[in-house]
Amino acid sequence: MLQLKQIRIGEGKPKVIVPLIGRTEDELVQEAEAVKKLGPDMIEWRADAFAGVKSLKATGKMLAKFRAVLPELPLIFTFRSEREGGHTSAGESFYEELLDMVLESQAADAVDVELFTGRDSVERLVEKAKTHGVPVVMSNHDFAKTPEKAEILTRLQAMEDYDADMLKIAVMPNSTADLLVLLDATQTWKSKGEKQPLITMAMGQLGLVSRLAGEVFGSAATFGAGVEASAPGQIDVADLKAVLHIIHRYS
Repeated sequence: MLQLKQIRIGEGKPKVIVPLIGRTEDELVQEAEAVKKLGPDMIEWRADAFAGVKSLKATGKMLAKFRAVLPELPLIFTFRSEREGGHTSAGESFYEELLDMVLESQAADAVDVELFTGRDSVERLVEKAKTHGVPVVMSNHDFAKTPEKAEILTRLQAMEDYDADMLKIAVMPNSTADLLVLLDATQTWKSKGEKQPLITMAMGQLGLVSRLAGEVFGSAATFGAGVEASAPGQIDVADLKAVLHIIHRYS
């Protein structure tokens, strides 16, 4: 279980996370105001979509604005790399510098660190996050395919070995069999009794059930679309919350 502000991730219904993907400060503020009304459990700022992200000053200023607009909602800071579906090209050194700034500002309640950033970078960022008391969501995304079950479990184990606070895997299914692979891997991992909350999802239309039935298999959170979806297969927050409630009530 992981607590971010008042939200306890890893118990009860899967928590609903809504990404913010505006390009300008004004767009992001308007988006944050609109998303707040949808009642999500958490917010993710996809900073790679922000036109000013290459400026640490502009990014820090935007983080401060979020804290003013969304004082109660836990905020996850994410810069998604291009290789994993992000909007902005950036080298490893900039990625580290950006996350360093965010960690030092302590304006985010958690930071996303990609598993395949590079061992030295990942180890240093996790260590720095722990120094500043900021939980790490370690992630991996495959927009082309669904890896074999053994590979998914290997990646989750690597995240655990890095001492991440929450583990996240997103894959692209090319068949319903791929969806079953993802769900089976999720259930297998959770059956080990691991303490870190786990987020898994299969993207696109084929993967919809993984976003809805995570509680059954062991996924502790799911992503819903706010003003605009940030990944294939995200659905409206109200519809998502309604289904999560039904599954939680009757399962």
